[in-house]
Amino acid sequence: MDTAGAARTVLRTADVDEARAFCRRMFYGPLEVKATGGLDGFAFSGDVVQLGSLTVGEISYGIEICVAIGDLRTAYHVLAPLTGSVQVLHRGTSTTADPGRAAVFQPGSDIELRWSADCRVYSVKVERLAFERELTALDPPDVAPGPLGLTFGLAGGPGRSWMALIRLLHTELRQPDGLSALPRLLTRWRDLAISALACAVEQRHGDDIPGVPTARRPRPVKRTLDAMHAEPGRAFTAHELAAIAGVGVRVLQESFRRHVGVPPLTYLRRLRLEGVHAELIRADKGQVSVSEVAHRWGFTHLGRFAGSYRDRYGLTPSETLRDRT
Repeated sequence: MDTAGAARTVLRTADVDEARAFCRRMFYGPLEVKATGGLDGFAFSGDVVQLGSLTVGEISYGIEICVAIGDLRTAYHVLAPLTGSVQVLHRGTSTTADPGRAAVFQPGSDIELRWSADCRVYSVKVERLAFERELTALDPPDVAPGPLGLTFGLAGGPGRSWMALIRLLHTELRQPDGLSALPRLLTRWRDLAISALACAVEQRHGDDIPGVPTARRPRPVKRTLDAMHAEPGRAFTAHELAAIAGVGVRVLQESFRRHVGVPPLTYLRRLRLEGVHAELIRADKGQVSVSEVAHRWGFTHLGRFAGSYRDRYGLTPSETLRDRT
């Protein structure tokens, strides 16, 4: 259900709660924002464009803050500072992102960030399957890459090219007569930006770490992921997914836990929530209803759906639709 249409959402506020809610809507539900000191000078600025499997936002806070993100499962994320720096704790390793180096966040673990007061970044979210397809396409069929590196350089090579693409894409999508007026070209630019990111990330060599989701997965897992992404609204059962994978239910569940981090049906539910969330943000108020969108993405019990959505994004589906700017 990846579409070519683009949506832009902008917020400037001195209210921490409003900024937190905005970042949850645009990026991830389990996200917390806290000032390291007082709130004097807090001036959040967020300018986010969403284009199917790719989300690009220019974000700043105006003061030093800490951000905690949990449950990153259905996407990869990159922070590319334009000014200032971000200290990162991810997968048990500490690193720093600055204008010369971007930080890469992989699915499967929590993230802790400390933004400098002068930090302004491009915050880039890429849907998991779209990115991993590009990673797979880059590697010879008989070579499996190790886990991705935590950072990549922006001063030269593929990293510089990717950063230039992101700058141009974000700028053009903010213009009424830019790429958003050319849907076919827009889709190609989006795909090019994802491909360039796959080229830019550094890959470490060595054995996979047990229990840590990896970019290259066994064929049964890939078949299952492809089927779920092709028909996210379909009422799959565990036995149907196992049949698609060509293995038993228990084998598929264990393989998913190792290579994806969660069981298949848990991943499918999160995929559906991401789809509903993205569609509600893009929707024109008055043109769609929450129930219509929820049913389209496979949610038949609206009460349970609303509870899961609120747990993930910190607000109800109707609030997302109503608060769209």
